[in-house]
Amino acid sequence: MGIVGSLSPEQLHSFNSQGFLVMESFASPEEIEAMRKRIDQLLQDFDPYTTASIFSTKNQLKLTTDYFYESAEKISFFFEEKAFDDDGKLKQSKKLSINKVGHALHEIDPVFKEISCSEKVSSLLFSLGYKRPVIIQSMYIFKQPGIGGEVTPHQDNSFLYTEPKTCTGLWLALEDATVVNGCLWAIPGSQKNGLVRRFIRGEDGVYFDQPTPSYDQKDFVPIEVKAGSLIVIHGDLIHQSFENQSPNSRHAYSLHVVDTDGCKWAEDNWIKRKVEPEPLYAS
Repeated sequence: MGIVGSLSPEQLHSFNSQGFLVMESFASPEEIEAMRKRIDQLLQDFDPYTTASIFSTKNQLKLTTDYFYESAEKISFFFEEKAFDDDGKLKQSKKLSINKVGHALHEIDPVFKEISCSEKVSSLLFSLGYKRPVIIQSMYIFKQPGIGGEVTPHQDNSFLYTEPKTCTGLWLALEDATVVNGCLWAIPGSQKNGLVRRFIRGEDGVYFDQPTPSYDQKDFVPIEVKAGSLIVIHGDLIHQSFENQSPNSRHAYSLHVVDTDGCKWAEDNWIKRKVEPEPLYAS
């Protein structure tokens, strides 16, 4: 397969220096509309009372249900923490209560598969030096108005660890992301300090192998982007997002990629697939 890298030397330098790179107009308005329409259809067909799985990065230790584990190879639905009242009823419509859909949209759904496995994604990964990349998870993130929860500071390599480390995050804005509606924030250059801790799946569930580090919020910079922009995120970059305090949602589609050439998927990662993922290409 004759893949040509799409990043310029300046873009590569910026990514290696900062730990992230913004690529404007990566997705077309038509691609964005297709993904948003498709997620509406998936939500319409979903009965929220079949599961009350609540996604929270604050409460990872409780998310040890089979539903969470099995979502690695399925299209599963996770609610915001504040979505249900004391009686277990949704406070508002399911469309405004969902936190994310994951983690195999890229593999199962044709609309999401088309953009995830597109030539422009492969070209980007080729530029970053990937030899045999696989998409290991995908998420449609809603960041709902008013209740869209914060995502605490983290590194993607913590959750999706390979030896050597190879995870890269691809975060595609499907709506404008601002400081008001919960855009990403990152500590530029923090990837150079290495991995702080790992998220382990053990016999008794999932846990972090080190305590939560403390960070100075003054070190973070906001990454405000327009709809269609892609943020490329180094696996060791420390990044976060705050609660959505606006009346507007902040939809995004996120992919995480690892290499399978010359590196090993850690057996104690939370994702334990029954079927090996197909590589995007082999070079």
